Amino acid sequence: MKLSHFDFELPEELLAEYPAENRDESRLMVLNRKDQTIEHRQFKDIIDYFDEDDVMILNNTKVFPARLFGNKEKTGARIEVFLLRELNEEQRLWDVLVDPARKIRIGNKLYFGDDESLVAEVIDNTTSRGRTLRFLYDGSYSEFRKKLTSLGETPLPKYIKRDVEPEDEERYQTIFAKKEGAVAAPTAGMHFSKHLLKRLEIKGVDFAEVTLHVGLGTFNSVEVEDLSKHKMDSEEVTIGPETVETINKALKNRRRICAVGTTAMRAVESAVSSNQTLNEIDGWTNKFIFPPYDFSIANAMITNFHTPKSTLMMMTSAFAGHDFVMRAYEEAVKEKYKFYSYGDAMLII
Repeated sequence: MKLSHFDFELPEELLAEYPAENRDESRLMVLNRKDQTIEHRQFKDIIDYFDEDDVMILNNTKVFPARLFGNKEKTGARIEVFLLRELNEEQRLWDVLVDPARKIRIGNKLYFGDDESLVAEVIDNTTSRGRTLRFLYDGSYSEFRKKLTSLGETPLPKYIKRDVEPEDEERYQTIFAKKEGAVAAPTAGMHFSKHLLKRLEIKGVDFAEVTLHVGLGTFNSVEVEDLSKHKMDSEEVTIGPETVETINKALKNRRRICAVGTTAMRAVESAVSSNQTLNEIDGWTNKFIFPPYDFSIANAMITNFHTPKSTLMMMTSAFAGHDFVMRAYEEAVKEKYKFYSYGDAMLII
């Protein structure tokens, strides 16, 4: 498959600026791979497709307020700093992106907060926009992290042009988010409400949690026509023994196993054993899934509608079949489904 195979016309007004009023009332398109049929439902109807002992794989990563705004020393220029990952807790070193990058050089200092009580020094250039910062703060590590959190804001994707609003703090997060570390939300999981999870639980559906801390690399554009030459950024992934036991039991009993989102799918596909069962993992993955690809763990998937030529759309195509997904996307545009992070959902069975 080539990059150009994943291009389509996406009207700008279909990019969702806001989430649905209620989490589980976004629209749901259901793709049946066996029958090659498409149904239009509401997300809470997802319960109709699952039975007792089926499993849903949830990514429990939690988004931290990764976007900060500081001022450059001397000039006072406003600089956006996007925290990517902590490199060293003791030295308070962070991998970040800065904007505008041309103004930020090694040795520059940035001041944060009205009282400028948090200062960062640029100690390395990593990419054209990437820098390594050392934060200077008088206080314990927990106080420093509290300070970062209080100064940061919810890292809404760049396509959302409006300012961050108070409700984004809650809505750009799944209700099962636990382990802080993501700079972008696992958006397929954002459609689940507490009420819907309870109804699924009463029906006997099992939940298996994985952690994959979503990085910005997930959204990096693919610059090469030959997909085999694209390199994904690494993301931290953890799958523990309880999840392994739940999923392997469901595999053995041929139950429906649904990956909630591309991140949950990437997590389990990064931990497949030689006999096609799930292993524990505590490390990093840079797995890039595009057609053709044989999936080993999940046989169903929930995902949002993705932008043209994105790696997320490629994984969806690998799972549902390229032609089927292109047909579904054509219908989604025609029916005015909402796309991207705050958009509508697709269930592939």
